[in-house]
Amino acid sequence: MLTLILLRHAKSSWDNPALDDFHRPLAERGRKAAPMMGAWLAKHDLRPNLILCSPSARTRETLDLVLPSLGKTPPPIAYEDALYLASATDLLARLKRVPARTHTVMMLGHNPGYHDLAVSLAATGAKDDRAALAAKYPTAGLAVITSDATSWAKLDPATGHLAH
Repeated sequence: MLTLILLRHAKSSWDNPALDDFHRPLAERGRKAAPMMGAWLAKHDLRPNLILCSPSARTRETLDLVLPSLGKTPPPIAYEDALYLASATDLLARLKRVPARTHTVMMLGHNPGYHDLAVSLAATGAKDDRAALAAKYPTAGLAVITSDATSWAKLDPATGHLAH
């Protein structure tokens, strides 16, 4: 079974209008939310074998605050330029290149791509949870999608189960 953890970056700051989008840091609210998401992952024993992360300031800062909850030895982390503001199509294409032996992947990035990917993959799951997912994917939003696909290359829209 494959497990995909899709984490949207925590709330970013708009305090400095001179900063471009890529360099915006987290807001105080985001610095509080990110460790809570890490704690939630640990509580549910969700530890990725690989983390694919957008290189923006807010995604890196979110990940830095989540990592302490994932154990003493962090999994491999790939900061990839192509993940910055990527579309759902591009995100799925990237997932399809993950080695089959990697069973749990966490992707950390931005909307609307993450929202669109989560909705497109989650064919099953609790009706209320899928409705909530379809309605909104807020900052620090997290979706856990499982699939019976035998490899990431076989992951396609409507082949996942919204587990959380």
